[in-house]
Amino acid sequence: MTLSPALTLTVIFLASLLLSMATRLWLASRQIRHVARHRNDVPAEFAERISLSAHQRAADYTVARVRLSMIEAVLGAVVLLGFTVFGGISLVADLLRTAMPDSPFWRQVLLIGAVALIAGAIDIPLSWYRQFGLEKQFGFNRMTPALFLTDLARGTLIAIVLGLPLLMAVLWLMERAGELWWLWTWAVWMAFNLAVLVIYPTVIAPLFNRFVPLEPGSVRDRVEQLLTRCGFASKGLFVMDGSKRSAHGNAYFTGFGRSKRIVFFDTLLARLSADEIEAVLAHELGHFAHRHIIKRIVMSFALSLAGLWLLGWLSRQPWFYQGLGATPLAGDRLGGYALLLFFLVLPAFTFILQPLGSWMSRRHEFQADAFAARQSNAEHLSQALVKLYEDNASTLTPDPIHSAFYDSHPPASLRLKHLAALAAASAGHGALVGGELPGTAT
Repeated sequence: MTLSPALTLTVIFLASLLLSMATRLWLASRQIRHVARHRNDVPAEFAERISLSAHQRAADYTVARVRLSMIEAVLGAVVLLGFTVFGGISLVADLLRTAMPDSPFWRQVLLIGAVALIAGAIDIPLSWYRQFGLEKQFGFNRMTPALFLTDLARGTLIAIVLGLPLLMAVLWLMERAGELWWLWTWAVWMAFNLAVLVIYPTVIAPLFNRFVPLEPGSVRDRVEQLLTRCGFASKGLFVMDGSKRSAHGNAYFTGFGRSKRIVFFDTLLARLSADEIEAVLAHELGHFAHRHIIKRIVMSFALSLAGLWLLGWLSRQPWFYQGLGATPLAGDRLGGYALLLFFLVLPAFTFILQPLGSWMSRRHEFQADAFAARQSNAEHLSQALVKLYEDNASTLTPDPIHSAFYDSHPPASLRLKHLAALAAASAGHGALVGGELPGTAT
């Protein structure tokens, strides 16, 4: 018996979703068992720097987060099936067709908006629990319910203000630009992303947090000297009031080109010494020195070009819609259906590629650590990381397979061993530079 193209796609999609879900749950179970098994033993390399109680807290926090991620994964799969093979998108489209029979273009826009709104609404209870249940339980939450709702409203408004014109432009190109619409869409997508990178620091981020210049003092002096040594120019050094939402600490670069800013969480500055902050910043500068950001942007654009080319071909195949549960009627415009179906089901097919992205990211982290060791001090970075592991309740004993699949940063033990080797190499190099090699005196 030969399956129709539509039924073949349905079978392939369901098999891919089942495989990705089984893999997710298997990896999560491994992580829970591995972390719990090592809960009562601090790894030897951390024994003098992290207490047993802090280690156990990190283990419990990790297990709780992984269990929540399992619930999210199952719920996400159910919602995906509801939208696709069980006809949820078609149901929404039918309602819009009845309400707006003479507005086919706006029906596409509202179809995508409605599905996004439904998916977002389904996610709110889990987000609420994550913030006011899990994060509060482990002492990280500092957000109020009012701030949570305000953030949700602001995020939704920004998504509409930025996303609606982009969506309308893409749908227009799908209808008017012929078979190469995907190429024009890619150009628009690139311009949009670059524009957001430029405006984010000064327009979007201040809507959620307060940014003030880093005050004069030892930290600022050390940071400015480091920037001078590295030849890095920025639009300023800023402190963000991250403590109003969470006790987690961080530092990051934001912006693009001349709009780059360096931002420190106030929680980070309160915890680390000037030496340690310099080392953390040197690590971040390492990403720029190795052009990691540019490489990731280029790769993202290359993958988006390939994805849009594939979407351009799939959007012309009737079985693409039928196999994923959509039933467009004669006279319907297909752009909205195509965009929704493609981006909804894509993660089920690309999930297996995640270890490759994680491996590349960990490789970049090792390179940035090496840069930090040259420009600052490997031991200071190691000390800072230990404090951040403890403060953020990051597990020191992740399951190796789970870590290889998901983690964008190397496991703590491997990272500190790498930094220790860099520190030893630097010390040895300094000894050779400062003196003579045995047997070479003249």
